[in-house]
Amino acid sequence: MRISGVSFSVLGLLVAACGGGAPTDGTQLANGKYSADALNVESTITATVTVKGHKIAAVSVKDNGNTYAQYTSPYTVVAQRIVEAQSTDVDGVTGATYSSDAVKKAVDIALAQARGEKPVPAKNAALAFTAGTYTGSGKGYGGQIQARVTFSETGVTDISIGQQRETAHVGDVALQMLPAKIIAANGLNVDAVSGATMSSFGLKEAVLDAADQAGVTNRKAFIDNTVKNAHADAKIVDTWDVVVIGGGGAGLCAAAQAAQDGNTVLIIEKNAELGGNTLVSGGVYQSVDHSLVWDINNPTATSAKGFDGRMHNKVRATVGCVNDLKVIYGWSEAPFDASYYKDHEFVAGDIEELSKHGVHQEYLSTLQELKKEIKAYLDYAEPQLQKGVPENQLLLFSTTNLHIFQTYYGGLRQNTAKDEWIYGDYELVKQFVVEGEQLKPWLMQMGVGFSDSQSTLVGALWYRGNTMNGCTTDADGDGSTERYQGNWGSYVMAPLAVVRNASKHNRVLRETSANELIFENGRVTGVKAKQADGTEVIALARKGVIIATGGYAANIQKVLKTNKYWSRQYLSPNIGTTNRSSLRGDGIDMAEKVGAATVGEGYTQLMPLAYIADGAIAFGGVENAVFISTKTGKRYVDECSERDVLSLNGFKNGIDLEGRHGVYFYITPGFGGFGGGFGGFGGFGGGFGGGFGGGSGANASAAVPARRFNGRDWSGKASELPELFDELGIKLDPEVVKNSIREYDMAVMEGREPAPVGKRHATGIIGSARRGADGKYDTSTYNIDDANLSIRVLAPSTHHTMGGLKIDLDRRVLDENGKAIPGLYAAGEVTGGFFGGNRLGGNALTECMASGRIAAKGIEKDNK
Repeated sequence: MRISGVSFSVLGLLVAACGGGAPTDGTQLANGKYSADALNVESTITATVTVKGHKIAAVSVKDNGNTYAQYTSPYTVVAQRIVEAQSTDVDGVTGATYSSDAVKKAVDIALAQARGEKPVPAKNAALAFTAGTYTGSGKGYGGQIQARVTFSETGVTDISIGQQRETAHVGDVALQMLPAKIIAANGLNVDAVSGATMSSFGLKEAVLDAADQAGVTNRKAFIDNTVKNAHADAKIVDTWDVVVIGGGGAGLCAAAQAAQDGNTVLIIEKNAELGGNTLVSGGVYQSVDHSLVWDINNPTATSAKGFDGRMHNKVRATVGCVNDLKVIYGWSEAPFDASYYKDHEFVAGDIEELSKHGVHQEYLSTLQELKKEIKAYLDYAEPQLQKGVPENQLLLFSTTNLHIFQTYYGGLRQNTAKDEWIYGDYELVKQFVVEGEQLKPWLMQMGVGFSDSQSTLVGALWYRGNTMNGCTTDADGDGSTERYQGNWGSYVMAPLAVVRNASKHNRVLRETSANELIFENGRVTGVKAKQADGTEVIALARKGVIIATGGYAANIQKVLKTNKYWSRQYLSPNIGTTNRSSLRGDGIDMAEKVGAATVGEGYTQLMPLAYIADGAIAFGGVENAVFISTKTGKRYVDECSERDVLSLNGFKNGIDLEGRHGVYFYITPGFGGFGGGFGGFGGFGGGFGGGFGGGSGANASAAVPARRFNGRDWSGKASELPELFDELGIKLDPEVVKNSIREYDMAVMEGREPAPVGKRHATGIIGSARRGADGKYDTSTYNIDDANLSIRVLAPSTHHTMGGLKIDLDRRVLDENGKAIPGLYAAGEVTGGFFGGNRLGGNALTECMASGRIAAKGIEKDNK
């Protein structure tokens, strides 16, 4: 396969069929029409193959229920390729791997019928199997899922799960819930588990594989068999003080606050388990912990008392922080003047130029106060720098005003038509930043633990990330505590325990889809919903309803329809998404039906760190990573830039791979992984505070065998890059890549700005070099050829939708006239107005948790 002049013969294997392919010798095929069925994501397909002259004359594909373009796009493309190649050994469509595979599997079975290798199934044939236990496999979200399936002569009697790598509390929920449903249906036409679509598909595929091994006599019947919902006529009708739609970060914090305020609470959750997108996020939220950073009132203090009453050591700065502060210190205080950009291109992320053109006046007072703080910090820092003290030995500067102002300029953007500027609403931004600083003590009271760090993550611009490490809580109200790890403990079990223990009437309805707001006498009084088993739910709210359903980044059609920011040459229907499949904008749709207004919907954030195979987020830091162009082999962007800047430059400097644009290399030290562990993105370590960890002499001495490209990443020595490029079919000069890394590393080791592309905050090198006792690199020992590298092949995916429901400071949802809709509130990504055209990394978690609490307090305020 060749794209934009670049060969991708091996990358094509990522989306190739699992079947062996039809023969090219057409005499083996009997003339006629042959049909076969296969599973696709959220539906089934029927492929019909026409054989004429003993060759494949035509292939047609019918979907039996799907309408999403990203699932149906391969039907015509892959079918035509099969006809042209006279084989199913053809490339699929990137971004639609599952659908491509489904087409090829169905065609393989039809061709087997044409060759006489499989019988043409008789209509209405009795469903039968060869009794026994068979191990099948299917492709889930995290990889292959194995299932041991036992059949009698007439049906499935047992399913046990073998090897699998599905995400805990997300995909693995499907593996727990689906087997009983499949057994009851004696077939596969059972609904996927909400929020675990790909995992559900993988298990169904594994069971179907086992059925094929068992000689299923009527494959179509087994695929189509279903079971009637036992509760289709059931109904739940009840009343709570507060009804929360959505059990992610915003919804759970809203519910916990409402419960603490003495209200009864119902949480309606579409997915099979709580957590939403928050559960699969990096887990780091942006907020200044003033006890851990430089104190303007005590500038030389190296420790301070934290929220827990203990003394904590303050964290250190990173090289490049002072330069950023100086740019802000020189920011023009004149009213923002966009006239310059009428004749000059607006370059997102170029704050040196942006700072010359003023500030929107509602942010002026914050800028002026921030300048006073910066002046005091420079008075502390510059004498030490002049004495030769390294910048990374200074205390970290971080203030509330800096957070507010960086949220402002990090989101100040111009649309593609160049007739609209957008930025965060000052009052909303200030409120969530200030309230966000109170999240830590609130969460600690719930048993959440924190690392002593102020870390960073991709697109965050600064070091104020808070990493939680689970919680210890009494989740069942029986007086005993239990430890819950990671995001599950911090974001789900901690607030859920508060809700559970506050009142026996409080309840969580999982796998329940809210579909309508009850609007009576000019007020929202409840929610209509339906559970997966068909049970109707009418949930009445005495005080208010909070919508916390998240954004719509998984709804690519809506992203494309509302888009004002991205060029259509980059934003395509086949772009990947980091979001769970349930994030489709349901809450916005419901609210609009009762008159709600929206704001900022044209601006969708793309995540530059996403895998090309499935769009999933590729957790990792950027301080000691380099982004390398697959066109030139050179660095092309400051890796510490905002996410839209990284994505845009990826599009410009990366190659196209079918429908996926902007494919590039993300390279880090490869000490059997990421040289010291992840820090700021996801809590995989202690944070970036004093440096990332890779790029030491150990990187050169450890023998790490080269690993073939597996669809996501590759590891090996830099000297082995030719093998990697040959494997991928990319015509790049390895020496250009190594020289680009070498130039970057030398600049970092010598304490200067990398050239020709600068970098704000570099904390480590990619190659290897020894360090002295003083921590300085010995450049004479530098080596790149023998250095271990880890290389990911990435491209931007949709990640966060900045626009949403228009709300006020109490999180009341507003109508088109700016008036609050009585009884209706919203929090989290379902709302708009905070982030303008680009969100800083880590700000979403801060906003959603703070806004959840604010919405609950707003309800209490309005019902006094």
